[in-house]
Amino acid sequence: MKKALFLLLIFSATTFAQQIDYNAQKGFVASGYDVVSYFSNKAIKGSSKYVYTFDGARYKFTSKENLASFKNEPSKFVPQYGGYCAYAVGKNGKKVSVNPKTFEIRDNKLYLFYNSWGTNTLELWQQEGAKMLQKKADTNWKEIKFKS
Repeated sequence: MKKALFLLLIFSATTFAQQIDYNAQKGFVASGYDVVSYFSNKAIKGSSKYVYTFDGARYKFTSKENLASFKNEPSKFVPQYGGYCAYAVGKNGKKVSVNPKTFEIRDNKLYLFYNSWGTNTLELWQQEGAKMLQKKADTNWKEIKFKS
């Protein structure tokens, strides 16, 4: 019994320690925008009436239907690279905050981008080759996803 409890504690500590570093500006992934609404090509702020925590990160939704969709298949809606700027992860292996209104759905996945001070990284992502940057970002993310 003690051995089983010890193994459970080790497993729990390892699981907790390996939690992905999500970009939770304003306390929520995507700054509180509804990650399900992006798949209808809309960036809409979620409501505090519909909040859900998944993998240690908090999300807001615009409706109970969107919340239910997320609960049924969260991996479909969670933004790539923890919600950090896809371009920065791909180009430099850096975690950079995003403008939640600047996004792309590519291969049925959500990518968010920095867009401020005259720099729109979604445009750079597309101009410099999104497929190539996506592959680099996938590789870089494996190295940085657990680092704060």
